[in-house]
Amino acid sequence: PLLADRIVEEKFDLDAALGENGYPFAAIGEPSLLIDHDRQEGDLSLPVIPGGKYRFGRVISSRPSFLSSRHLEAIARFQPGDIYRRSDEMDLRRAILSTGLVSSVSITPRETQAPQGEAPGTVDLDVALEKAKLRTIAGGLGYSTGEGITARASWEHRNFFPPEGALRLRAIAGTREQLAGITFRRNNVNGRDRILTLDAYASTIDRAAYKARTASVLATYEQVSTMLFHKPFTWSISAEFVATDERVPKVKGGKNPRTTYLIAALPIQAQIDTSDSLLDPTRGFRVGARISPEISAEHGNRLNYIKSQFDLSAYQPVVDKAVIAGRVRVGSIQGAGLADIALSRRFYAGGGGSVRGFGYQKVGPRNGVGDPNGGRSLVEFSLEARVRTGLFDDALSIVPFIDAGSVSRSSTPDFSDMRYGAGVGV
Repeated sequence: PLLADRIVEEKFDLDAALGENGYPFAAIGEPSLLIDHDRQEGDLSLPVIPGGKYRFGRVISSRPSFLSSRHLEAIARFQPGDIYRRSDEMDLRRAILSTGLVSSVSITPRETQAPQGEAPGTVDLDVALEKAKLRTIAGGLGYSTGEGITARASWEHRNFFPPEGALRLRAIAGTREQLAGITFRRNNVNGRDRILTLDAYASTIDRAAYKARTASVLATYEQVSTMLFHKPFTWSISAEFVATDERVPKVKGGKNPRTTYLIAALPIQAQIDTSDSLLDPTRGFRVGARISPEISAEHGNRLNYIKSQFDLSAYQPVVDKAVIAGRVRVGSIQGAGLADIALSRRFYAGGGGSVRGFGYQKVGPRNGVGDPNGGRSLVEFSLEARVRTGLFDDALSIVPFIDAGSVSRSSTPDFSDMRYGAGVGV
């Protein structure tokens, strides 16, 4: 059947094919039809001006001191000399917008070398950028039964060190935590979505398990998933240096002396993600592993141990508006006794994101006065149903759940002292 919609569709497909095969300047005229009523057939004509075949050349930034041409070439998914593809040009545009540094961007191919016979020509991409607002001031005030009152504030400049070098200052003032920190973060380092982060902070923390005064420096190089590019494999490599002065909040018969630890760690983390969404997955799974060799020194005594953790999450739709989600976490510390490990480096369970229905860190071994004491191994399970109600444009869901977890003083997970929590979330 000779349908107008089909003609429009084929014109679009032809234009897309030309753009994907090296023709940035191709032009397609309006279609014309010659109808033969006797045969009940029509001849369709689409006038095409190919405009020559080209390869990619340079990427030229209109603001080189803000986002340099070299940086734009680094985040492009093509190399100079590759055959021009319009999808690669659009991908670069989306990547530039996703930096959050520009309010608008336009890319225009420009011929720098004409085609010679069968040899393709060369086009540079002229990138016109408009700056977005680069500074953000944020603050928040909250209360929770486990944390008490907490006030948070931060200042950020997302291009303090061009290109894409962000500087962030943050502070926390609360009844159980105080913190001051500074973070440097550079995006797209040696590849798309590879991030270098340097973070330094000083904090005081008052938990049921321990009180700690800590200073830390952390460097991380990672490849992450973004809302634009959901990656099936992500990884991170870090170096961490910690000085922490800790003690148990209360003991029988007096005040527990403080113990100072100097800790160096090299955490390595990787994750495979086959889920269909970063924020609201309905099918697939995520499996991740983290291993952290650590050296801890305390009063001249040095020990080496390895802290490892394995996480698995899976998602499966069961009916039109319901998804079953499950989670497993297993952790272990090998190579050191529990008493030699800093309280802040031990495993704990309980609270939101762990075994719901129990207080924060309230699952596991306890000391002589009943406070959490942490352990060398951890196991957690969670199963929930995410049921959409259809109310408020499907923004309201009901989530019945059951959680289980255990923390053991042994380096091998112990299932004999499991704790269970069940409930319904809204």
